[in-house]
Amino acid sequence: MKSPRVVSVIVGTRNRPDTLRDALASIRAIEGPDLTFEILVGDNGTTPETERVVAEFGGLYGKTDVYGCPAARNVAMQKMSGEFVAFLDDDDVWTQDNIRPQIDLLDANPHFAAVFGQILITNQSLEPIEPAWPTEWPEDNNIYLKMLSGYFPQVGGTVVRGDIARACGLMDESLIGDSDWDWQLRFVRDHEVGFVPVVAVKCRARPAGSFDVLQANRAKYTRKIFIRHARKTLSRWSSIGAVAKSYFRSIEGYYYYFADAAIDRSENADLSSARKAFWCAFKLNPFRLVSSVIQPSALRRAFRLTFLPWAGQSALKQDNSGV
Repeated sequence: MKSPRVVSVIVGTRNRPDTLRDALASIRAIEGPDLTFEILVGDNGTTPETERVVAEFGGLYGKTDVYGCPAARNVAMQKMSGEFVAFLDDDDVWTQDNIRPQIDLLDANPHFAAVFGQILITNQSLEPIEPAWPTEWPEDNNIYLKMLSGYFPQVGGTVVRGDIARACGLMDESLIGDSDWDWQLRFVRDHEVGFVPVVAVKCRARPAGSFDVLQANRAKYTRKIFIRHARKTLSRWSSIGAVAKSYFRSIEGYYYYFADAAIDRSENADLSSARKAFWCAFKLNPFRLVSSVIQPSALRRAFRLTFLPWAGQSALKQDNSGV
């Protein structure tokens, strides 16, 4: 009988022992005679119960006082020794279909450095609220440009060869946002990566409109990471215009977050928050925002409600009639 494949699983956590327990249980639930997990948990929180939860599942616990997800993950990554390395956030769970399909693809393609799986966004009860993604893969397998054009592979669906992961080193602790994206880009830049159309992880979504500061800060780090990697590989784009297009696609998700927030908040008469959302959207993509505001659209209606409330319902009636 063959020895089981060993996967080091990196879990960063901070003051969420209840969801951490769900996460670790979902890891152990996949194990079998062919597969075993080295669970490595890095903690930068203050909850004493966290260490006990890790012990329940036979994990190795590490502690740091440095703030930020990369610092917590790095404590765990320093100990990774498996043939493969995988990740899971402390508020997400793996599905039963995770890991084995990725290993099978890596076995069949020795030149692949890693494999990405699909992600399912859920509510807090782990009920799906969006279709699984991504649904397709670039025909030319150019995942590097796809990532720099707005694809953020959720780290919980990532399986990396252990030697590649260790060669990449630790995550950049100065990047409080998107440090995992930066780390993934390091190996994707120089290696091929595969994809399995299998839902690997269920990711709990935060309630809409509840994390403006986080999104605004993440956009700053996304911009920094894009510039960091793009400046080293400019020859991979066909033109400077193509670079600019990739950049705006990389921050597109943040733009739509604030544009949608502006619409919702204006309709609920939360004008102060709507103004802040408009300002954040403008900073992210002023051209798109201005274009949307000057044409009949939901954003124009929201803009009038927010900045021209005296126009009242007459302006809205004009927009609804297509004027």
